[in-house]
Amino acid sequence: MNALLAVIRRDLLLALRRKSEALTALFFFVIVVSLFPLGIGPDPNLLRKIGPGVLWVAALLSTLLGLNRLFADDFADGTLEQMAVSPTPLGWLVAGKILAHWLVSGLPLVLLAPMLGLQFDLPVDALGLLTLGLLIGTPLLSMIGAIGAALTLGLRGGGALLSLIVLPLYVPALIFGAGAVEAQIAGLQAGGHLSLLAAMLALSVFFAPLAVTVAIRIALE
Repeated sequence: MNALLAVIRRDLLLALRRKSEALTALFFFVIVVSLFPLGIGPDPNLLRKIGPGVLWVAALLSTLLGLNRLFADDFADGTLEQMAVSPTPLGWLVAGKILAHWLVSGLPLVLLAPMLGLQFDLPVDALGLLTLGLLIGTPLLSMIGAIGAALTLGLRGGGALLSLIVLPLYVPALIFGAGAVEAQIAGLQAGGHLSLLAAMLALSVFFAPLAVTVAIRIALE
């Protein structure tokens, strides 16, 4: 546990020294979400219909922005090699890096989403469900993204390849996350969507660190 907390603390400190990267993703999320109401017009019915999907797509793309540097810097300076030979299991250290990435890239999106959702005239209960869905879904996005970042580690042009690998895997989270809010607005039960989203998160918590560990060890060989 001490090693896990140390990795999280280290990555958070590094993120504070590179505030521009985190702020770029955050501003990207705000700008993309805000452009849709301006471009589509003030029709509240149309805005309520597209709002959940727009917010989820913007969150997905914002999370994707910082993934290419999740392991790249540690790979370049030899930190990953030290982690691989340390007595602490590499999967445990990888889990700390993924959690730190979510704290920097995912949690701010969750906190901002309800305020941005007001632009789409979403009701209060839908805003609450949107926040809950993103709270479940953004860690899932970070874990899936970490697998892609590890698979493309050290490759030339890895950023484009990372997007091609990760974006199709993001689709189920997008469907169930946005679908939960749309079901709530339509007066239907949204519990099934959230349950599936939570099930995917539970599976990723178990399998993602293992998959990232294997990919990193291959990249280090």
